[in-house]
Amino acid sequence: MKKQTGTKSEELRNFEAAEAAPIFGSVQSREDIIMKKLHKDPVPAELAYRLIKDELMDEGNARQNLATFCQTYMEPEATKLMSETMEKNAIDKSEYPETAELETSCVNILADLWNAPDQDRVMGTSTVGSSEACMLGGMAMKFRWREHAEKNGIDVKAKKPNLVISSGFQVCWEKFCVYWDIEMREVPVDEKHLRINTDVVMDYVDEYTIGIVGILGITYTGKFDDIKVLDELVSEYNRKNNSKLVIHVDGASGAMFVPFVNPELAWDFRLKNVVSINTSGHKYGLVYPGVGWILWKDKKYLPEELIFDVSYLGGHMPTMAINFSRSASQIIGQYYNFYRYGFNGYKEIHERTKEAAMTIAKAVEATGLFDMYNDGENIPIVCYKLKEEADVEWTLYDLADRLQMKGWQVPAYPLPKNLDKVVVQRFVCRADLGQNLADALVRDFNECLDELSKARILYHDKGDIHTHGFTH
Repeated sequence: MKKQTGTKSEELRNFEAAEAAPIFGSVQSREDIIMKKLHKDPVPAELAYRLIKDELMDEGNARQNLATFCQTYMEPEATKLMSETMEKNAIDKSEYPETAELETSCVNILADLWNAPDQDRVMGTSTVGSSEACMLGGMAMKFRWREHAEKNGIDVKAKKPNLVISSGFQVCWEKFCVYWDIEMREVPVDEKHLRINTDVVMDYVDEYTIGIVGILGITYTGKFDDIKVLDELVSEYNRKNNSKLVIHVDGASGAMFVPFVNPELAWDFRLKNVVSINTSGHKYGLVYPGVGWILWKDKKYLPEELIFDVSYLGGHMPTMAINFSRSASQIIGQYYNFYRYGFNGYKEIHERTKEAAMTIAKAVEATGLFDMYNDGENIPIVCYKLKEEADVEWTLYDLADRLQMKGWQVPAYPLPKNLDKVVVQRFVCRADLGQNLADALVRDFNECLDELSKARILYHDKGDIHTHGFTH
């Protein structure tokens, strides 16, 4: 037998010494923790935890991040349940059948909220987020269009198929069109039409159009496309052209908000030509990133080629998502919220969030310096630009800098092309922005304006146009 060397015991002694040393007296605390390659020896768990947490410390308080729609707070019971189920693989439905039941229940709940005419015919799935859901909705439209085009004698290879959408689209739609070789036909926004222009939208449609996307909550401003009018236009087009043009609703922001706050608004499966809807569970579904959902009103709108029967770990299951293995914890978090809050709980949370947004909007407007694009009336977004006649030396970029000094992360950015000389600023109000925080923001906002009016040095040139902060 080979005699054991002392190397291992020496490493063990070093490890024990590292565990015994004060965290800020350790060797590791003297070093940059950002690695370009793995270090040789393990680091004690508590030391690794503390040093990595400290590395993330200067990112700011997520609760004060008003750039993002993504949820930054969940109840401790929800986070506990999610942390206890992180090891469950969402794709493994045969091994985790109860988790699969919770996913199906979420789909049924959304079908009910979105007024599906026959819940038994609805098809739906969870996704990693709305971007994956949009990809699936777009693919379903493309495959379905190709099938009908071939039946009608259209040469599907003669031209690229196209997708019609407002130029206020989220980048996932541009990705979809690039990945799947689709021509994106953007209906331009202008000062009179900060959502899809229903006066001209049908001018962009032809026999190669796979569908029209209506946006329930444009990322730039929070505006809603008029999907009811869009539905009427599509019905008239289909009648005149013996066509089967359809609408997909990108409800990433609005589809988990409107059913509770404005249930009378017709935008969903009540409309004849709306055949699929996506949403973000991690926005106004109130779940941490990343979970999304997509539903089709009827099985006939989801081509069979996109449903795969997978043999996995001894079981057979249908899957339509692009991603395969992923944690089921976000799905379970979504179900927790549905079960915990119920309809009235969501309604109370969203209505209170809307009130907070409107409080902020009134304070912004009261300064007399800004033109409002959104005052929180539809989804709780406050969006504004500096008035052209405002007699100030500072820009919205300077205001963003000043707000960040007080901890608030607020973006400033140009609108989509055709309006890309217009710089706006946006507050996204989420469920964790209570009235107390809204009031604190208003106080800080007014203080920042006062400080800027007295500032002798400003960083940003008044003619400079760029994106300041992340505007997802």
